[in-house]
Amino acid sequence: MSSTFKAAVVQAAPAFMDLDACLDKASGLIEAAARAGARIVAFSECWFPGYPWWIWLSATADNIKYFQRYHENSLVVGGDAFNRLAEAARDNGIFVSAGASERDHGSLYIAQFLFDDKGELVQARRKLKPTHMERTVYGDGDGSHIAVPDTALGRIGQLCCWEHIQPLTKYAMFSMHEQIHIAAWPSFSCYPQAYSLGAQANTAVSQVYAMEGQCYVLAPCGVVSQQMHDTLVENDRQAQLLKVGGGFAQIYAPDGSPMCDGLAPAEEGLLYAEIDLGAIAVAKSFADPVGHYSRPDVTRLLLNRCPQPKVEVFTPELTEEVAAAAGADDEDERAVMQ
Repeated sequence: MSSTFKAAVVQAAPAFMDLDACLDKASGLIEAAARAGARIVAFSECWFPGYPWWIWLSATADNIKYFQRYHENSLVVGGDAFNRLAEAARDNGIFVSAGASERDHGSLYIAQFLFDDKGELVQARRKLKPTHMERTVYGDGDGSHIAVPDTALGRIGQLCCWEHIQPLTKYAMFSMHEQIHIAAWPSFSCYPQAYSLGAQANTAVSQVYAMEGQCYVLAPCGVVSQQMHDTLVENDRQAQLLKVGGGFAQIYAPDGSPMCDGLAPAEEGLLYAEIDLGAIAVAKSFADPVGHYSRPDVTRLLLNRCPQPKVEVFTPELTEEVAAAAGADDEDERAVMQ
């Protein structure tokens, strides 16, 4: 395990609803991060092939026109586009955290994929509960998607957007002793009149996560490009609801301090910070919420991490008595027929 290394987060707009073009752009960003010496690079929520901002602008019936194209450009585990991402990680010798719209047959999920520097898939997870209008597009994850795998860089966890305001989900992640946390955000340019959806409140959530969990938080953030705005905004009312920009990527230290000079909200690029896993011990010495600063005799969390399959195939096991009875019944039936 490397105790010190450089990390990178992406602040950029995707090639909206064009998965192949997203992969072309991502390959350049991954290569640039690796060339700068980063060991890990993180992309924002649903960056492949872009966050479906139309859900916040119109009624669902008006948005059907986007569904087929978005569905066809969502990422499929094991598909060609998925394999291109794995190859980009392998070819550049860098860990990649990719936020994506995942297509699983007829359903979509808000997903995060973690590839190691050999291109191997370390984790595939889905957002536990899509937020508000997201539920018109995406399905739910389950407890098996709350995980913190051990890697060559340390213990890495991932959550999306408002999963970071779910106290129990956060505590479950803390209990797995995260060292590096990926907090993926889509952009902060929608509903400018809603403070809870804005940059100040939500960057604070990432910052508090670092301080509460005493871990490094890599917070990539998407950007709404002019091209995305032109595609989605059809009238003056919608123009008031979605603005160009919204990028507020950052990396936070285990004490909550910002580690980067941020980019302008409409600017694209990579932000870098030096990670020192040894610094986590200093932060933990003050307040470890799942260790010496906990009170399990007063409050505890019940966590179900079992996968929840949609169908379970039932195969009855016949006991000797049941099998003998079944055989006797068959003999009686044959005798009657004769």
